[in-house]
Amino acid sequence: MKITIIGASGNIGSRVMKEALTRGHEVTGISRNTSKITEKNSKLKLINCDIFNSTELGKHLQNQDVVISAYAPAFDNVKQLVDATNTLIEVAKNAKVKHLIVVGGAGSLEVAHNSLLLDSPEFPDAWRPIARAHKEALHLYEAEKSLNWSYAHPAAMIEPGSKTGKFRIGGNQLLADKQGNSKISIEDFAVALLDEAETPQHIQKRFVVAY
Repeated sequence: MKITIIGASGNIGSRVMKEALTRGHEVTGISRNTSKITEKNSKLKLINCDIFNSTELGKHLQNQDVVISAYAPAFDNVKQLVDATNTLIEVAKNAKVKHLIVVGGAGSLEVAHNSLLLDSPEFPDAWRPIARAHKEALHLYEAEKSLNWSYAHPAAMIEPGSKTGKFRIGGNQLLADKQGNSKISIEDFAVALLDEAETPQHIQKRFVVAY
């Protein structure tokens, strides 16, 4: 498959790129600064491109089987996430992207009936702005009926770790273990994203990945 990864130099994007290459796919890694990427592979092509440069981005998304967006805005300018979402939706439609998989956040997952994780007292205040931006971005995708999108939520805690290949997939509710911990390694999250790319199960749906 031909897979393009937006945000390929980031913590999540770099691991998604590595997982895709491990599976033998032809990968295009897009980032504002690809010099940060040290991965070397004959099936990897790196391109410097800003997500807001819609004309240039559209050229690189042509003829791709799957586009995975791990774009992350500046922490002090979370509105960029919503703006980038609007841009990406239009570019993906114009480029006739077959399947767009988007990395979201955990904040908009339900923890009780009509109650979201980002609204719970335990949710860190510093993370509420980006969580609200992810929620707004999710609503933009949910309103989009002419694009094959999938929206992937990580568990409440996602950090570098081991690749086990063992995790659970859920819908719109937070997944936690018997001790109440909601965790996933970035490596296993990347596995789940590539599983979705290879065998789509959540077209125009969202899903969560957790242990």
